[in-house]
Amino acid sequence: MLKFKGLLALTAGAIVMASAASAAPPANVTAALADPARPAEDVARDAARKPGDLLALMNVKPGAKVADFVIGGGYFTRILSAAVGPTGHVYAYQPAEFIAYQASYGENLKKVAGAYKNVTPLDASFQALDLPDGLDAIITVQNYHDLYLKPFPVGTAAKVDAELFKSLKQGGVFLVVDHQAVAGSGTSAADSLHRIDPEAVKKDLTAAGFKLESESKLLANAADPHTASVFDASIRGKTDQFILVFRKPK
Repeated sequence: MLKFKGLLALTAGAIVMASAASAAPPANVTAALADPARPAEDVARDAARKPGDLLALMNVKPGAKVADFVIGGGYFTRILSAAVGPTGHVYAYQPAEFIAYQASYGENLKKVAGAYKNVTPLDASFQALDLPDGLDAIITVQNYHDLYLKPFPVGTAAKVDAELFKSLKQGGVFLVVDHQAVAGSGTSAADSLHRIDPEAVKKDLTAAGFKLESESKLLANAADPHTASVFDASIRGKTDQFILVFRKPK
């Protein structure tokens, strides 16, 4: 999730609502979470971020080919690397725009890729994004709204969504986690509050060809008023987050 300074919905009956109390993650994901190579600060965030449950929703298996779309500090990239194992592969994408804005984004990408043999770093701009084809799954966490930040050209989201759709194999999964905006606000809070209405995400991705398969309230927080920036001390780390699971039709 990038903080720049100054800077249809499907019918309810067609959606399977995932339970907040999910089953235990599969063995490969449990082992990935226990990987001793994970930084202590990453492990400390597991209780709040629930990575095991998210990867279970993606059905990440050993040998899978996956992409972490906008890796931030590499938290999910590290887990994915261990979960897919030596026969799998992770493409870690950090947009050139983020790296130009703050050098640490580029440093984090190099650090993660250098530590894991099955991770390939990608750092093209959003406009030049070209992921490998045939991916089993893609995940993006707290970053979809960034496609609507003011510095980026109008149509960036549609362009990126088309590339993500193309890159997934038929039946592949795209999991989106982001900060909830006020219902009905569309993308209007993306730049000011770093939030987005999930209905806007559904509209975007169904237009790109994805099918919404399920959504989960696993990271929901009813106490979040949805009116403060996600970086505000009153809500940071405690935002109401939505989880949407899309699939590329076979």
